[in-house]
Amino acid sequence: MRQDLLSLPKTLAEDVARNLVMVARLLDDEPEQAYAYSRIALRLASRVAAVREAAGFAAYAVGKYSEALAEFRAARRMTGSAELWPVMADCERGMGRPERALAMAGEPEVQKLDRAGQVEMRLVAAGARRDLGQADAAVVTLQSSELASRTVQPWTARLRYAYAEALLEVGRQDEARDWFAKALEADQQGTTDASDRLAELDGVEFTDAYDPDADHIGETPEGNSSESDRARAGGEAPAVSTLTEEPATEEPATGEPAAPTADADAPAVTDQADGRPTGGAGDAG
Repeated sequence: MRQDLLSLPKTLAEDVARNLVMVARLLDDEPEQAYAYSRIALRLASRVAAVREAAGFAAYAVGKYSEALAEFRAARRMTGSAELWPVMADCERGMGRPERALAMAGEPEVQKLDRAGQVEMRLVAAGARRDLGQADAAVVTLQSSELASRTVQPWTARLRYAYAEALLEVGRQDEARDWFAKALEADQQGTTDASDRLAELDGVEFTDAYDPDADHIGETPEGNSSESDRARAGGEAPAVSTLTEEPATEEPATGEPAAPTADADAPAVTDQADGRPTGGAGDAG
C-alpha cells in the first residue's frame, strides 16, 4: 500500500494514508465510520489500487455489495491479481446471484489463488449451494484436505464452523456438534460464535440476572438478599451500579458535579490535504 501511495504528492499521500489507517482500525467494530473514511480516500486518490481495494472492503462490510464489487473489479484491473476473486464471488451472493458465484468458483482464476484463497473460494461456493437450497452439495463442497488437517491455520475455525452449519442443515446434528467443538478449539481469535452454537445444541440457556423493571436499584430491602448476592449465588457477575452508600449524617453531603469530559476517541474525518477535520462519519450510507 505504501508503494502504491508513492505515486502521489507527499502531502496528499500522507492524507490518504491517514484515512486508510482509519479504515483498517474501524472496519471490524465500526464499519459505517470505516466506510466514511474510505469514501474520503477514494475522492482523494481514486487511481490508486490500494485505495480502491480498501473502499471495496469498507462497502462490503456495510452490505453495499454492488459498490464493493465495482471497487474490487477496478482494483483487479489495476493490479492483475486474482486474490480478490473469492470476495468478488461473495459479492455476487450478496446481490442475490448465487449461480454467478458458483460459476466463478469453476473459473481458471481460482487456480491462481494461494491455499488460503482457495479455502475462501470453497467457503463462498458452499454458501452459494446453501443459497440455492442444495444443502447436501454444500456438505460435499466443504470436504477437503484442509478440513481434515489437524494443523490450525487462520481460516481453520471458519472452515470447520461452516462445515458444522452445513451438517446441521441436513439433519446430522451429532456430527455438527462435533465440528462446532472442533471449530471452537481452533478459534483462538473468537471469530465465530461456536461456543454459543454448542450451548444451543446442548440445551444450555443463559439468563440475565438484571431486572430493568425493578424500582429498588441500589436498595436492599430488609429480609431479602441484594441483587449482587443473588448474582454471586448464581455464578454470574453482579450488575454494575454507580450508586454508593453514604454514612448517615445530620447534614446532607454537598459537592460540585463533575464537569463533562469530551469524547477523545471520536475520530475526525480528514477531507482536506491540509489535514483539517471536517466532522464524523457523515458520508456513511
